[in-house]
Amino acid sequence: MASSISFQLPLILVIPFLFLQINPSHSLACSSQKFSGNRVYDQCNDLPELSSFLHWTYDSSNSSLKIAFVAAPAKTGGWVAWAINPKAPAMLGSQSLIAYEDAGKMTVKTFDVSSYKIAPSKIAYEVSDMEAENADGTFTIFATIALPAKMTKINQVWQVGSAVADGIPAGHAMQKENLNSKGTLDLTMKAQNSSSTSSNSTSSNISNSTKSGVGDSILRNRNGISIFSFFTGILFLFV
Repeated sequence: MASSISFQLPLILVIPFLFLQINPSHSLACSSQKFSGNRVYDQCNDLPELSSFLHWTYDSSNSSLKIAFVAAPAKTGGWVAWAINPKAPAMLGSQSLIAYEDAGKMTVKTFDVSSYKIAPSKIAYEVSDMEAENADGTFTIFATIALPAKMTKINQVWQVGSAVADGIPAGHAMQKENLNSKGTLDLTMKAQNSSSTSSNSTSSNISNSTKSGVGDSILRNRNGISIFSFFTGILFLFV
């Protein structure tokens, strides 16, 4: 029995370490995601399709919307997009931010998706602080968008694709999750812990992005206790 324990111990000690190395952007809940540059947001939403996440801060004093959109492209070499459609929750007419790799570097550009043939172009909203990052195959779009005064509800659309050719994203898949990746978002809604299965009600399932060291500490402690308890149980199975 002693030799069996000594054989299993190295694996038991290594697995928790691997769990701790998981990139935060791969987390299943937006509330556990962290960003470079100590960027934080007032609200976040686990979007109901395409394993995507939206973080945002809405400033009513100047009608600005600061966002971080997190998703993985459909394939390596693909793209991710987040958009506001001023008319309806639909792709056509959407004012889009699309991120992809260009010559080995991440880029994000604006696209007015007024037809099925698209090209980089100005959109209906002023956009600043645009940036895109790639963390182990998961992309994040950062941007600040100037909205019309008193515009507190938006139609949002998000999407992922598998290829980019000459700086132009290729068409996305037409699966159910691709067609349902749209909804409305109330920017003034306070954080909730409810979940949503409707793509047309994505303003629910909102949780607070952690905004203080105390919140970070609680989150880390909970995760640490869960991992510790799990692997302690495994250890006792071999004793």
